[in-house]
Amino acid sequence: MSLQGSTEVVSNGHNPIPADILKKKIAAAANMRVMNGNSHSLDANGDVPASPRTTKTPGHEQCSFHHDMELDHKPPTREDLIPNMATAYKELLFSLGEDVDRQGLLKTPERAAKAMLFFTKGYDQTLEEVLNDAVFDEDTDEMVVVKDIEMFSMCEHHLVPFYGKVSIGYLPNKKVLGLSKLARIVEVFSRRLQVQERLTKQIAEAVLKAIEPRGVAVVCEAAHMCMVMRGVQKINSKTVTS
Repeated sequence: MSLQGSTEVVSNGHNPIPADILKKKIAAAANMRVMNGNSHSLDANGDVPASPRTTKTPGHEQCSFHHDMELDHKPPTREDLIPNMATAYKELLFSLGEDVDRQGLLKTPERAAKAMLFFTKGYDQTLEEVLNDAVFDEDTDEMVVVKDIEMFSMCEHHLVPFYGKVSIGYLPNKKVLGLSKLARIVEVFSRRLQVQERLTKQIAEAVLKAIEPRGVAVVCEAAHMCMVMRGVQKINSKTVTS
């Protein structure tokens, strides 16, 4: 690669690049070496090869996601995942021997993708977001119990639902939690791929983290479609975890 005058550069058979643009790219590469603490060479198009930034890179201290070379980058939204997910569902239907072009299935892959995103929307939520500062100072030490919170989740082993009810009780330690927030905590962790045992523990740990009570108890009772619809097919079985 060599500069020729001020108009273009010969790049081993690749398209010529204006010299002023090349100089800017070289400067960018040099700046990248300084910021990342390593060296980069220009690729065939005179561009700096893409490499993930880290939270130690200047300007990225608060970034939780590193996708490209731009300072204002953002992670893809869940909606951005729909096309790829729909393609996967279409391939699945085809593998089952279905005619994916028949009227009833034309929009099924997209619908299924959107449904799965809803079933797993808990991945987009955090405890801090759902609590929304609904923690209150109260001089009480009487047990607080919210019973029979409806719960729907997805078994991570077979990707079929399990559903039931969750009851939460805690002994306050000068702090109480808005009652609806207990239901929202259940929603955050149930709307993920789960096993019931882990779900029960995560709910209890979330309450502990939120208000640091003197004690907390969680009981979850659920029916699992992987036992009802397949396998042993025991339609009246319930699983209780605490």
